[in-house]
Amino acid sequence: MTIPAWGMIPFVVMLGCIAVLPLMKSTEHWWEKNTSKLGVALVLGIPVAIWIWLGEGSLPVAHALVEYAQFITLLGSLFVISGGIFLAGDLLAKPRNNLTFLAIGAVLASFIGTTGAAMLLIRPILNMNAERRHKVHTVVFAILVVANSGGLLTPLGDPPLFLGMLRGVPFTWTFHLFPEWLFTNVMLLITYFGLERRAYAREEEADIQHDIEMLRPLRVRGGQNLLLLGVVVLAVAFAPSINLEVLHGGSHPIGDWIPWRELIMIGAATISYVATAKRTRFHDNEFTWDPILEVAALFIGIFLTMIPALKYLAQVAPKLPLNEITFFVFSGGLSSVLDNAPTYATFFEMAAQLPGEPRVAGVPEAYLVAISLGAVFCGALTYIGNGPNFMVKSVAESRGVAMPSFGGYVVWTFQYMVPVLVAMVLIFIADAWLWHILGIVLALALALRSFMLARAHRV
Repeated sequence: MTIPAWGMIPFVVMLGCIAVLPLMKSTEHWWEKNTSKLGVALVLGIPVAIWIWLGEGSLPVAHALVEYAQFITLLGSLFVISGGIFLAGDLLAKPRNNLTFLAIGAVLASFIGTTGAAMLLIRPILNMNAERRHKVHTVVFAILVVANSGGLLTPLGDPPLFLGMLRGVPFTWTFHLFPEWLFTNVMLLITYFGLERRAYAREEEADIQHDIEMLRPLRVRGGQNLLLLGVVVLAVAFAPSINLEVLHGGSHPIGDWIPWRELIMIGAATISYVATAKRTRFHDNEFTWDPILEVAALFIGIFLTMIPALKYLAQVAPKLPLNEITFFVFSGGLSSVLDNAPTYATFFEMAAQLPGEPRVAGVPEAYLVAISLGAVFCGALTYIGNGPNFMVKSVAESRGVAMPSFGGYVVWTFQYMVPVLVAMVLIFIADAWLWHILGIVLALALALRSFMLARAHRV
């Protein structure tokens, strides 16, 4: 079945609704309801599913629905389990403590997911900085580092990489991206530290004193959930799941039809929900189901409308001027204004149609590196690039933090995130020594800027 160009329209409309409707005054309140999101998703997704089913049979639609279920199960289990962990107490809101929290988040994000790490750490970060007036930059960098850039090292880290694993990328392949992960996160943390020292120097003495008076030792509530997070990690790494392409057209034992990985994750989430004290989950962490229900409602439409879009892009991929740089730019650019998971899947399928060796899961490895970096890192550039971005913003605003508007946040990212990404691309993706040298010079200039800020405001 050949997909015409107009077959991409439902997918574009779906992503356009996600990007535009929350920003329009006439639709913003209507769009806040998860029932509205689900309605749009089904109105766009069901006709597409019927069209593909009639044209190609049930397998493409069944494959999309199974992949959706696997995707939501992972996000949901991480969301529920992390919602049962609360860090009580209050540390001094000094630059080194805030920096330490963000650095820990950068590591945790790859192993409990950007959603899990962001939801686990944003509340203690806000508690620690409650007495301070200048804290917007801390929340912004929590989005950049914890909710996005930190999640590069495993398929657990960010939804795009999990989709890659579902398409055959080995679980450990993303460990090869450690140099890019280290460079980007270290550069962001260096930048943050300079900004944080400047902000701390501007705090009122009374607020600093109040912060000292509120000092309390940290303690973990719901610590058993840390073990359950480990269960989810092991399930993703080692437990099998359903693979419809393998099962299609042949007889297989009943065990091959059982989604063991998802059952383990659901079991861990159920134990967490039942065993965690209600005070910890609902009072301390202010847990609600709305964020994960929003993701579930939107992504059923995305996964269904994505079927013809992926097929069309696979058809035209050989005609496009694609290389490592353009794959990063295209996948990253779209990930910044749309959701990064379907963007990754789109370019993954496009790259699979192109020649090149060595290959990983049928994709030239150099292209897979560029697509992975673009989808994960550039999802941080706007609030709508990655699911946890809005979740962190919402939690911060509920605690009285005046977060930047959509455009204001973009100004932040273009000032502090984009230069780091440019340096990363020049050093790790570009293939000429001149570009590598320019990237190193840019990185040194960014580090020097942060050093000058930190030096000018000793604390």
